Amino acid sequence: MALDERTLVRPPTTLPDAPRLPSLRHFGPNWYAVVMGTAIVASAGAALPHRVPGLRGACTAVWALSALLLVAVLCARAGHWRHHRGQARAHLLDPAVAPFLGCPPMALLAVGGATYAAGAPVVGGRAALVVDAVLYSAGTVLGLAVAVTIPYLMVVRHRLEPGSAAPAWLLPLVPPMVSAALGPPLIRELPAGQGREALLMGCYAMFGMSLLAVLAVLPLVVARLLHHGPLPLALTPTLFLVLGPLGQSTTAVNQLADVAPGAVGDPYASGLGALAVLYGVPATGFALLWLALSAALTVRALRAGMGFAMTWWGFTFPIGTCVTGAAGLARHTGLHAFGWLAEALFVCLVAAWALAAARTVRGLLGGSLLAAPVRPSAVVTV
Repeated sequence: MALDERTLVRPPTTLPDAPRLPSLRHFGPNWYAVVMGTAIVASAGAALPHRVPGLRGACTAVWALSALLLVAVLCARAGHWRHHRGQARAHLLDPAVAPFLGCPPMALLAVGGATYAAGAPVVGGRAALVVDAVLYSAGTVLGLAVAVTIPYLMVVRHRLEPGSAAPAWLLPLVPPMVSAALGPPLIRELPAGQGREALLMGCYAMFGMSLLAVLAVLPLVVARLLHHGPLPLALTPTLFLVLGPLGQSTTAVNQLADVAPGAVGDPYASGLGALAVLYGVPATGFALLWLALSAALTVRALRAGMGFAMTWWGFTFPIGTCVTGAAGLARHTGLHAFGWLAEALFVCLVAAWALAAARTVRGLLGGSLLAAPVRPSAVVTV
């Protein structure tokens, strides 16, 4: 099956006869990206090494918005399953849609992490911890299930042709990495002993399973680009999805190194601290290379007429993970350059979020985003 985006691409203009209350038939799992992209703004802002007046309050407001969005999307997806069960089941068998089932667990994890990082001023420290623990547990279990189920379906049920590899294939593989990155606050809260050490090692195990799986799939994506050219225009923003596992893995090793001394003794604790830098710096370097390549291809696509699609939310969460990863390196190396990098990327994140959010609201009000999807046009050569 040729690469397509049947749940992502929408008619570029408002439908003249769009209903006032559009059907949820085409409300796919990719909508959880709105939750992820909003929650990461709060978490990334709270992680910045330098405090900006008013930023903390703004992060708390964005966290509250992400929590409301999570509830709204959960309700909408529940309605989708209730009224369009056949369509919902078909998503599992559609190779263009199934990878986006990696978004729900990451949305749960992202809102949980943002609650701990930015929600305490509203709900209180203890309640923030409880919410984080509940969402973390649910997101981790669901993420592990998705990381097995979707690749299994890709092997035995989906019919994937050579050259059809897409950056979205990484989505079901990343949730365990998000769990690894967001586990340290809970590790810190556990009493010293077997439980704390087990969760630390569990996070490193999830770090490994996600990283190795991504390293197995990423060459397929690169080969597809080299041998078959750029992605269809509306899919171009999905190139930024590659930044997700890079930034999140850097965040994970730095966050885990922070709590390692309280869970394991030397030489392991000091070794894990060294790993945070020895892995994080090269991974960040590759992330910056991929960011530049993706930005260049995005500019090319815009010049060729790329319009808004839900894929634009791919600009948000992946860049946010690079912000938290650079902030962690600034903390462990003491280099101001990583702090400046985190702040520069945060500015890009906020701009991308504002643009995607504004265009999404416009599309919802116009009815185009919940209309029947259309197939993407062929790649335009510039």
